[in-house]
Amino acid sequence: MADRVLFVCHANLCRSPMAEHLARRLLADGQVTVASAGTDAIDGLSMHPYALEVATDSGADPSGFRTRGLRPEYLIDATLVLTATRRQRSICTALAPSALHRTFTLRQFGRLAAAAEPPAEPADDPLRAAIAAVAQARGRLQPAAPDADDLRDPIGGTSADFRRCAEEIERSLRPLAALIGAAG
Repeated sequence: MADRVLFVCHANLCRSPMAEHLARRLLADGQVTVASAGTDAIDGLSMHPYALEVATDSGADPSGFRTRGLRPEYLIDATLVLTATRRQRSICTALAPSALHRTFTLRQFGRLAAAAEPPAEPADDPLRAAIAAVAQARGRLQPAAPDADDLRDPIGGTSADFRRCAEEIERSLRPLAALIGAAG
Protein backbone atom coordinates (compact mmCIF):
# COMPACT_ATOMS: atom_id res chain seq x y z
CA MET A 1 0.00 0.00 0.00
CA ALA A 2 1.30 3.46 -0.90
CA ASP A 3 1.99 6.10 1.70
CA ARG A 4 -0.61 8.86 1.87
CA VAL A 5 -0.26 12.59 2.35
CA LEU A 6 -3.45 14.38 3.34
CA PHE A 7 -3.78 18.15 2.88
CA VAL A 8 -6.34 19.92 5.06
CA CYS A 9 -7.73 23.45 4.88
CA HIS A 10 -11.04 25.07 5.85
CA ALA A 11 -13.47 24.36 2.98
CA ASN A 12 -11.36 22.18 0.65
CA LEU A 13 -12.00 24.74 -2.11
CA CYS A 14 -8.66 26.54 -2.47
CA ARG A 15 -5.50 25.76 -0.48
CA SER A 16 -5.78 22.01 0.10
CA PRO A 17 -6.88 21.16 -3.48
CA MET A 18 -4.07 23.31 -4.90
CA ALA A 19 -1.63 21.56 -2.55
CA GLU A 20 -3.02 18.17 -3.57
CA HIS A 21 -2.50 18.83 -7.27
CA LEU A 22 0.90 20.49 -6.85
CA ALA A 23 2.10 17.63 -4.63
CA ARG A 24 0.87 15.06 -7.10
CA ARG A 25 3.24 16.61 -9.67
CA LEU A 26 6.19 17.11 -7.27
CA LEU A 27 5.92 13.63 -5.73
CA ALA A 28 5.15 11.82 -8.98
CA ASP A 29 8.27 9.62 -8.83
CA GLY A 30 7.52 8.15 -5.41
CA GLN A 31 5.05 5.71 -3.97
CA VAL A 32 3.09 8.54 -2.34
CA THR A 33 -0.58 9.24 -2.95
CA VAL A 34 -2.15 12.56 -2.08
CA ALA A 35 -5.63 13.66 -1.10
CA SER A 36 -7.31 16.63 0.55
CA ALA A 37 -10.21 17.50 2.82
CA GLY A 38 -11.64 20.49 4.66
CA THR A 39 -12.45 20.90 8.33
CA ASP A 40 -15.67 22.73 7.39
CA ALA A 41 -16.13 21.50 3.82
CA ILE A 42 -19.44 20.71 2.19
CA ASP A 43 -19.07 17.44 0.28
CA GLY A 44 -19.30 17.50 -3.50
CA LEU A 45 -18.51 21.09 -4.49
CA SER A 46 -16.17 22.04 -7.32
CA MET A 47 -12.82 23.66 -6.65
CA HIS A 48 -12.75 27.47 -6.59
CA PRO A 49 -12.33 28.74 -10.20
CA TYR A 50 -8.98 30.43 -9.47
CA ALA A 51 -7.69 27.30 -7.71
CA LEU A 52 -8.85 25.27 -10.71
CA GLU A 53 -6.90 27.64 -12.96
CA VAL A 54 -3.74 27.19 -10.86
CA ALA A 55 -4.09 23.40 -10.80
CA THR A 56 -4.70 23.25 -14.55
CA ASP A 57 -1.70 25.50 -15.23
CA SER A 58 0.46 23.08 -13.20
CA GLY A 59 -0.40 20.33 -15.67
CA ALA A 60 -3.09 18.63 -13.58
CA ASP A 61 -6.57 17.65 -14.70
CA PRO A 62 -8.66 18.74 -11.70
CA SER A 63 -11.98 18.59 -13.55
CA GLY A 64 -13.20 15.65 -11.47
CA PHE A 65 -12.24 17.18 -8.13
CA ARG A 66 -15.00 17.44 -5.51
CA THR A 67 -14.69 18.82 -1.99
CA ARG A 68 -14.93 16.53 0.99
CA GLY A 69 -15.31 17.07 4.68
CA LEU A 70 -12.61 15.88 7.04
CA ARG A 71 -13.27 12.54 8.76
CA PRO A 72 -11.19 10.85 11.47
CA GLU A 73 -10.49 7.86 9.23
CA TYR A 74 -8.77 10.12 6.66
CA LEU A 75 -6.38 11.24 9.39
CA ILE A 76 -5.82 7.74 10.73
CA ASP A 77 -5.07 6.38 7.24
CA ALA A 78 -2.66 9.21 6.33
CA THR A 79 1.07 8.76 6.72
CA LEU A 80 1.48 12.55 6.86
CA VAL A 81 -1.12 15.28 7.46
CA LEU A 82 -0.31 18.81 6.28
CA THR A 83 -2.71 21.60 7.23
CA ALA A 84 -3.05 25.16 6.00
CA THR A 85 -3.17 26.65 9.53
CA ARG A 86 -2.38 25.91 13.16
CA ARG A 87 -6.12 25.94 13.90
CA GLN A 88 -6.71 23.18 11.36
CA ARG A 89 -3.77 21.22 12.79
CA SER A 90 -5.45 21.43 16.21
CA ILE A 91 -8.75 20.21 14.77
CA CYS A 92 -6.99 17.27 13.10
CA THR A 93 -5.20 16.18 16.25
CA ALA A 94 -8.42 16.51 18.27
CA LEU A 95 -10.24 14.28 15.76
CA ALA A 96 -7.44 11.70 15.64
CA PRO A 97 -4.98 12.05 18.53
CA SER A 98 -2.90 9.20 17.13
CA ALA A 99 -1.99 11.49 14.20
CA LEU A 100 -0.33 14.09 16.47
CA HIS A 101 3.30 13.24 15.62
CA ARG A 102 2.65 13.19 11.87
CA THR A 103 0.49 16.31 11.63
CA PHE A 104 2.11 19.65 10.77
CA THR A 105 1.16 22.85 9.07
CA LEU A 106 2.42 22.80 5.49
CA ARG A 107 4.72 25.78 6.03
CA GLN A 108 6.07 24.33 9.29
CA PHE A 109 6.83 21.01 7.64
CA GLY A 110 8.52 22.73 4.68
CA ARG A 111 10.72 24.79 7.00
CA LEU A 112 11.67 21.75 9.08
CA ALA A 113 12.25 19.56 6.00
CA ALA A 114 14.62 22.20 4.61
CA ALA A 115 16.64 22.02 7.85
CA ALA A 116 16.47 18.22 8.28
CA GLU A 117 19.41 15.91 7.81
CA PRO A 118 18.60 13.34 5.12
CA PRO A 119 18.93 9.70 6.19
CA ALA A 120 22.47 8.36 5.81
CA GLU A 121 21.23 5.19 4.08
CA PRO A 122 18.40 4.67 1.60
CA ALA A 123 15.18 3.83 3.42
CA ASP A 124 12.59 1.19 2.59
CA ASP A 125 9.91 3.80 3.25
CA PRO A 126 11.19 7.23 2.14
CA LEU A 127 8.15 9.20 3.33
CA ARG A 128 8.34 7.77 6.85
CA ALA A 129 12.11 8.39 6.85
CA ALA A 130 11.43 12.01 5.82
CA ILE A 131 8.91 12.40 8.65
CA ALA A 132 11.44 10.99 11.14
CA ALA A 133 14.12 13.41 9.87
CA VAL A 134 11.69 16.32 10.24
CA ALA A 135 10.82 15.21 13.79
CA GLN A 136 14.53 15.30 14.67
CA ALA A 137 14.88 18.77 13.11
CA ARG A 138 11.83 19.94 15.08
CA GLY A 139 13.63 19.02 18.30
CA ARG A 140 16.72 21.11 17.55
CA LEU A 141 15.29 24.24 15.90
CA GLN A 142 13.78 27.27 17.57
CA PRO A 143 10.04 27.62 16.96
CA ALA A 144 8.98 30.17 14.37
CA ALA A 145 6.62 33.03 15.04
CA PRO A 146 3.08 31.62 15.30
CA ASP A 147 1.71 33.12 12.10
CA ALA A 148 4.79 32.01 10.15
CA ASP A 149 3.20 28.57 10.09
CA ASP A 150 -0.17 29.65 8.67
CA LEU A 151 -0.88 29.70 4.93
CA ARG A 152 -3.02 32.72 4.10
CA ASP A 153 -6.41 31.89 2.60
CA PRO A 154 -6.78 33.46 -0.87
CA ILE A 155 -10.58 33.19 -0.87
CA GLY A 156 -12.10 36.50 -1.88
CA GLY A 157 -8.87 37.52 -3.58
CA THR A 158 -7.74 37.83 -7.14
CA SER A 159 -6.24 35.25 -9.45
CA ALA A 160 -2.83 36.71 -8.52
CA ASP A 161 -3.57 36.03 -4.82
CA PHE A 162 -4.26 32.38 -5.65
CA ARG A 163 -1.02 32.18 -7.65
CA ARG A 164 0.94 33.64 -4.73
CA CYS A 165 -0.66 31.08 -2.41
CA ALA A 166 0.23 28.28 -4.85
CA GLU A 167 3.83 29.54 -4.99
CA GLU A 168 3.99 29.39 -1.18
CA ILE A 169 2.56 25.86 -1.25
CA GLU A 170 5.14 24.77 -3.81
CA ARG A 171 7.97 26.42 -1.81
CA SER A 172 6.83 24.41 1.21
CA LEU A 173 6.52 21.15 -0.75
CA ARG A 174 9.91 21.24 -2.48
CA PRO A 175 11.90 20.39 0.70
CA LEU A 176 9.55 17.43 1.30
CA ALA A 177 10.13 16.16 -2.24
CA ALA A 178 13.91 16.61 -1.83
CA LEU A 179 13.94 14.81 1.52
CA ILE A 180 11.90 11.91 0.14
CA GLY A 181 14.26 11.72 -2.83
CA ALA A 182 17.30 11.68 -0.54
CA ALA A 183 15.71 9.00 1.67
CA GLY A 184 14.80 6.76 -1.26
